[in-house]
Amino acid sequence: MFKGIALVLSAVAVALLAPVSAGATVQPELNDQDRTFLRKAHQSNLAEIQAGQAAQDRGASETVRDLGAKLVSDHTKLDRDVQRVAEQAELELPKRPSAEQRRELEQVTARSGKAFDRAWLAAQIAGHRQSLANGAEELWDGSSSEVKKLASDAKPIIQMHLDRLLQASGG
Repeated sequence: MFKGIALVLSAVAVALLAPVSAGATVQPELNDQDRTFLRKAHQSNLAEIQAGQAAQDRGASETVRDLGAKLVSDHTKLDRDVQRVAEQAELELPKRPSAEQRRELEQVTARSGKAFDRAWLAAQIAGHRQSLANGAEELWDGSSSEVKKLASDAKPIIQMHLDRLLQASGG
């Protein structure tokens, strides 16, 4: 009888410890903070992409237009990773930026010339500071190593954007 139990326990242990077959994806375990971070990061990326496009179209200065192009490129790449992890976790992401983000972009794009550039830079500085805070919160309270890696990998990119935005604004 003990041999039979030992054999069953051995089979269960082998099954649990066996490597996942090639091509299979492991669904990451997410806590509330991880889910919140993925949603906010996705919405921020969408907002930054739209704002970057607006800067390319409406920016009065070459600096703002160039920064807009950089935001579109970098936030598109960052969002691919966010979407990949969310898909693996079977987490549905919002389809568009938050209502506040959309409202802010509408207010910025209602301006033109140097007024647009000033408002755009101010909005981007605030947005990138918030993104850094969201990432820090994820690193502190998140549980998923994959989601924490997203926050960690995004930090130097977002910080570089913030530094360039501050430089362009004279601040």
